[in-house]
Amino acid sequence: MKVTALVITLNEAAHIEACLGSLGWADERLVIDSGSTDGTVAIAERLGATVITRAFDGYSAQKNFGASRAAHDWIVSIDADERVTPELAAEMRAAVAAPGDHAGFRMPRVTWHLGRWIRCTDWYPDNQLRLYDRRRARWNGRKVHESVIADGPVGRLQHELQHYAYRDIAHHLDTINRYTTLAAEEMHARGRRTGIVELLLHPPAAFLRNYILRGGFTAGIPGLIVSAMNSYYVFLKFAKLAALQK
Repeated sequence: MKVTALVITLNEAAHIEACLGSLGWADERLVIDSGSTDGTVAIAERLGATVITRAFDGYSAQKNFGASRAAHDWIVSIDADERVTPELAAEMRAAVAAPGDHAGFRMPRVTWHLGRWIRCTDWYPDNQLRLYDRRRARWNGRKVHESVIADGPVGRLQHELQHYAYRDIAHHLDTINRYTTLAAEEMHARGRRTGIVELLLHPPAAFLRNYILRGGFTAGIPGLIVSAMNSYYVFLKFAKLAALQK
């Protein structure tokens, strides 16, 4: 079995070289770019990746399009700010060589933020289905926090996918602002509505879950900051949903 590594990009010059470098074991590296102006395409082509330019019409749509253009049925879909370690790469190759009845495989994802790996809060283990057979799985179409839906059993890999999500707190806040807009729009389109009770109760509940139940307190100040940011994400998502209702 051969594997296509799929990456979607928009102005990822800071990440794409390290990302594609961690995918050198794949039989094909395919980049779906949506109009980068920072040299992303040139870097990807220099590294030997195949690049297709396509106007962005949603994360799931870009990834499903990329899978449809892949040379091989088994896809490993990686974001530009993620890295596949040699240990995870070997585990993926072994899984594809003998997949059994599995339509895909999940793996834990660990995020680097504020100078350390965050292995607590809602961020961990953050299991991600990223290795899949395109004949039996596809991305679900959600605007944000999209995921793969598999038609068949899903296996589990042990080694971590590394995620370099944020440069700093300002970048983290920018991402929260962008993603909560998409999340609120998606909830509103599904008919979800909110009120003062959710705005009052859900954010503190999210903080307690992250900081106490899921061990944020064990990671010192970074754990406190991540727990507070996750709580703020929940508040902002419901606040934007409330604004849409008006």
